[in-house]
Amino acid sequence: MSPRVSEVVVRYAETDQMGVAHHAVYWIGFEVARTDLIRKLGFSYRRLEEEGYRMLVAEAGCRYRAAARYEDRVSVEARVSEVRRTRVRIDYTARDEDGKTLAEGFTVHAFLTPDMRPVRFPPELAAAMRADLAETAS
Repeated sequence: MSPRVSEVVVRYAETDQMGVAHHAVYWIGFEVARTDLIRKLGFSYRRLEEEGYRMLVAEAGCRYRAAARYEDRVSVEARVSEVRRTRVRIDYTARDEDGKTLAEGFTVHAFLTPDMRPVRFPPELAAAMRADLAETAS
């Protein structure tokens, strides 16, 4: 499995009467993949918060292509697609076990201080994200 891919399993409580996953399940997978990506880049949300940073979701979008069902293993790839001074965009692709694309989405995060003022994000994280962006672009 790629270092940018996380796996989630659709739970019964996340499905409707037909066993189809609710659309919100993909957002949970995106969060798992984003958290794992940041950890793999050498950081954690906890560390960022301890250092006085917050990552606000400023924008989000998703295109649903196919349904996941109860007990499906869904692989979610997260990749940095844009890095700015105070913002980062992360793109996601959710796939089933056969590699079929289930959903494609993105989130844009603004870095803020605890009192909700925009701030440049940590230089080390910015460098790691730019390196990830360069790697996925090639």
